[in-house]
Amino acid sequence: MDQGALRKLVNSISKTVKSFKKSEVECLIKLFHSFLEKTGNTGLDQSTFREILHDVFGMTDDMLMNRVFYAFDRNKDNYVNVEEWVRGLSVFLRGTFEEKLKFCFEVYYLNGDGYISREEIFDMLKNSIHQESHEEDADEGVRELVDLILTKMDYDNDGKVSFTDFERAVRQDQLLLEVFGPCLPEAKNCLHFEALAFRNCNF
Repeated sequence: MDQGALRKLVNSISKTVKSFKKSEVECLIKLFHSFLEKTGNTGLDQSTFREILHDVFGMTDDMLMNRVFYAFDRNKDNYVNVEEWVRGLSVFLRGTFEEKLKFCFEVYYLNGDGYISREEIFDMLKNSIHQESHEEDADEGVRELVDLILTKMDYDNDGKVSFTDFERAVRQDQLLLEVFGPCLPEAKNCLHFEALAFRNCNF
């Protein structure tokens, strides 16, 4: 990418993403293109994106890594483009509480209907709870946990968690932000990524 095109892209993204300085946006664009060089694609496909989540941000849950990919991929074309990349990272690295709240909810409502259903909660928790016991016993334990969570989060008692329910519960207890599994990176991994992205970039 030539300097003129790069500057234009930096200015365009910086208008909507306020948490990074222009020099940092430029670094993130360069890093994005360095990941693309290995694939030859115009955007990050799911498998490349998952490698980044795993190797750089320490994520290991397959289902949640896929969901994070779809939360980044706002135009739903199965690729994360450069603008989606910078916008998603702004939430990951420097997001406000409100931005992280919205992001986690987007990751968790799997079918796009705006609600987290009992079945979706069961699948996410079953995936993250590894038990030694028999299959039926493990499922029963997960079902009890689902009931417990719904008791705590389903304020209108409709058997599912809306964004309003989720926001109210998390505001009362911030530990519930990632109640259905980790979808935000730990602080140490964010610092590591920022060092990787910004320290080796020519400002």
